[in-house]
Amino acid sequence: MEDDYRSYRGHYDEDALWRKLSAFARKAGIKVVYGVLLLYYVLKSPTTSKGDRAKIIGSLGYFILPIDIIPDFIQVAGYTDDLAAIVWGVYCIAKSITPEIKAQAAAKLHEWFGDFDEKMLDLFFEKRS
Repeated sequence: MEDDYRSYRGHYDEDALWRKLSAFARKAGIKVVYGVLLLYYVLKSPTTSKGDRAKIIGSLGYFILPIDIIPDFIQVAGYTDDLAAIVWGVYCIAKSITPEIKAQAAAKLHEWFGDFDEKMLDLFFEKRS
C-alpha cells in the first residue's frame, strides 16, 4: 500500500467524500466512517505535513474510488478493502491525531449514528504486542 497510495490521490475530492459518506455511512459501518473522519480532520489541520497529507489523500481517494478491488456493493466484504486503506492511512498519520481530532470525529459519528459505545473506536489505537 505504501507505494500505491499515490495512484489514488487523483480520486480525492472533498465533495465526493461527503457524498459517499452520506450515502454509505451506515452500510460501511461506524469503524470505517470513524477512520475516514480521523483522516479528514487531520488533513484539515494546518500542522499536518505534506507527506502526511499525500498519504491521507491517497487513502481517502481509494475510499471514494467507485471501482475497488472488492466492489462496495458486495455485502459485508465490499468495504474490507476500503477499511484496509483507511487503517493504513490512520496508522501512517497516527502521531498527528490529537484528542481534539478524535473528539471531532466522535461528535460527527454521534450525529450520524446516534448513541454508541465509544470503546469500539479504540480499534485504531490498540497496541499489539
